Amino acid sequence: MRVLFVTNGHGEAAIADRIALELRALRPDAVPDHLALVGDRPVEVMRDVGPRQAMPSGGLIAMGNARNLVRDLRAGLLALTRRQVKFLRGVRGDYDVVVAVGDAYALIIASFAKAPTVFVGSAKSVDVAPYGPFEARVLARAAARFVRDDATAAALRRRGVEADVANAIVDLFASPRSSTVEPAVAGFAPCLALFPGSRESAYDDALFLLRIVGALSVCRSKLGAVLSIAPGLDAARFAEQARADGWDEQHSPDESIPFVLLRDGRVLVRGWRGPIGPPLQYAALVLGQAGTANEAAAAAGVPVVAFARERDRKSRWYRERQRGLLDGALAVVSGSFDRAVAEVAAILDDPQRRRRMGEIGRARMGAPGGARRIAERIVALAAAA
Repeated sequence: MRVLFVTNGHGEAAIADRIALELRALRPDAVPDHLALVGDRPVEVMRDVGPRQAMPSGGLIAMGNARNLVRDLRAGLLALTRRQVKFLRGVRGDYDVVVAVGDAYALIIASFAKAPTVFVGSAKSVDVAPYGPFEARVLARAAARFVRDDATAAALRRRGVEADVANAIVDLFASPRSSTVEPAVAGFAPCLALFPGSRESAYDDALFLLRIVGALSVCRSKLGAVLSIAPGLDAARFAEQARADGWDEQHSPDESIPFVLLRDGRVLVRGWRGPIGPPLQYAALVLGQAGTANEAAAAAGVPVVAFARERDRKSRWYRERQRGLLDGALAVVSGSFDRAVAEVAAILDDPQRRRRMGEIGRARMGAPGGARRIAERIVALAAAA
């Protein structure tokens, strides 16, 4: 059974990989391929196929972000899209099912493969941006549709489009408790998880998050953090920039921990090269400039703090969208560095607020199991083809 996943963002690629993992569990003979419309993030389960190219926006061109769209167009987005459409036309008949993960644009492009199509909507919700009339017509062409919450499915049904609910982002953290992460979190109380993101901006954002950890550690003798390094990013570059910012570095023999950062001889941060699920099981709080990883943390019941930084005004629309999706599970802090430190400290010192944030996150994101339900529909469609 051959299945092609078409994604249009880094988080969407992670979601597709998780669904592909469930697909392999159901059908060991399944061959999941992956066409990344935007970006060149490596995946673990799927096999990358077709033209691919990193774009300046990393896929953040929706909701009127004209500046990012212009940057992508200058980087060759139209030419890349033409090559991808040509590839899809060339593989007609090769796939039993095509799965579009992301938005209506991904589904439009996926339709060029002329195979039964499954749509997995990862971004839109009536809580922040409902599907419009044109998008509903596009979604109606798919053989099966999955959206992230009940209210969004109900809104589509009122437009005459049936959709099931499955938020596969929740499954990104759902992994058994693993002893492999214990060396990364050892001695940290509380333990913070740092999610700087998966785009080029992650390197600069990581320095900002590290400085917050350094400031918090002054009055918290056991506080420490795990810095998650997304696939496709360079651990050595994170370590080099930290050294330039005044951190000391130690080598770690554990390949999952590419570096250890110290201040005045005290271990404060360990890098983490692995799934985000294991560190979330120990984290009291996430400091996150990420997209999908922030949502996965909320789904795990871990409160999330994000920062609307002055240099990042062009992406504030995205953080506001995420706040609409996560509601009180996410605190977005703007203003000075000192204010950022103070707000994080206040949340750490308020266990009742953290508990409420965790409860809201679980309620907003829904129950795990969405990736398996999507995989089951893929198998059923392939069998009927």
